[in-house]
Order: sequence, then structure tokens, then C-alpha cells
Amino acid sequence: MTVKHKRYFARVALIIAAISLFMASSVAADVLLYDGKPYLHVIHEGRSIKIQRIQDPGYELKGYFAKTARKCPPFCIQPITVDPAVKTIGEIELFHFMENNLREETGVLIDARTPSWYKKGTIPGSVNYPFTLFTQDENAEQLNAIIRDFGAKPRQQPGLLEKTMQELGLSDNRYMTDSWDFTDAKTLVLWCNGPACGQSPRAIEGLLNAGYPADKILYYRGGMQMWQLWGLTTVVPES
Repeated sequence: MTVKHKRYFARVALIIAAISLFMASSVAADVLLYDGKPYLHVIHEGRSIKIQRIQDPGYELKGYFAKTARKCPPFCIQPITVDPAVKTIGEIELFHFMENNLREETGVLIDARTPSWYKKGTIPGSVNYPFTLFTQDENAEQLNAIIRDFGAKPRQQPGLLEKTMQELGLSDNRYMTDSWDFTDAKTLVLWCNGPACGQSPRAIEGLLNAGYPADKILYYRGGMQMWQLWGLTTVVPES
């Protein structure tokens, strides 16, 4: 084979490789998170995780979350809302929360399932606060410590002047309770195993009972079942 032929075949090989790369990138972009958004990144346990959907068009969900027939109770379909004042969100709203609140550290994504579920795999960016932590008595020290971790500040009993101003509407006390100042508290998104899981709803009810503001709580009802149904990235915690 002459040098000329070698150069020719080398060019052909480069062209084929470029075409293959282009086709692969085109396929990879077919299944987007939503229109115009192929993927996003979140920090999970100190490392960046790329969240995207599985690109295989033949992919089918298998295993635990593909099962539909489970005894009710306990696996009963949950209401769309936990509380009229708590907003229920879907995947796109959760993506926005990840890219804004998590990135700016103004929010916490809470996997409210028991630790055994968390260790099997979780939504990237989540931290595990089992629902049982929030169903404790509102004066329990462990619950109070968690609320402080979320940015709330313990509050002294208001004096007569402060109470009078509040009663007259002369001070902004919408994030104040007798025990807490939730003004700088973080926005929370709670989730569990999906529409037939009652763990995150119970956690939300516990937070509301403790005085946490309803407009700082969001409920991702789809949970792990819908997350996996959409073929979205999960991660197995290292710790």
C-alpha cells in the first residue's frame, strides 16, 4: 500500500469516526429532562453528579418500583396534597429546586425514607432524614436540633410590646412562633418511595406540628418510583 493510499484510508477513518461521534451525540440528546434541558448537575456527598434520563429507548423499569399490586394498607395511594398550605411539585419543579435552592444552599432535599431504603439508592443531592425523626414530640431535643440545622433560630418569649405590635399588625411575624424564628429557615423538599408511600407525608405533618412554615415545605409526591420510571439518575450513598 502506497503512502497516498494510507493517507486516503486514514482520512476515511477520521470521517467515519466523526460521523459516529456525531450520531452518538445526537442519540444522547434525544431523551431530555424537559424541552431544551438535556441534563443538570448537583453536588452529592462532595462530588458532582450528572442527572439525566436513560437514553436507551428500549429501557423498561424492573424490580420493586415496577410492581403495581401491593396490599393496602400499608401501600395505599396518597392524596395529591399533604396539607392545603403545602405545595406538591413534580420533576421539573424539583430540577429547578436543585439548580437554584441546592446550589445557593437555601434549600434541603430530604429523603424521608428509613436508612435501609436510602442505602439502596437515592436521588442525587438528597440527605437522609428518616420520617421518624419528625414524628417525635415537638419539644424533643433531636427534632429541635434538626430544625436548627435547617436555619431556624430559637426564640425567646415575646415581651408585652412585641405582642401588642404583632396583634396590631405592626410587625411582620409570619415566620415567628412562640419557640422559633423561621425567617432564615431553608426551603425543604421531602420525598419517599412514591405515590403509595406515607413516609414523607408523615414527616411533613411532623414539621408542620413543630411550627415549620408551610410555604417553606414542598412535597415531591412522585418520589423514587416516578424518578426511576422516568429513567433518571440515582446514586448509592458512600456513607
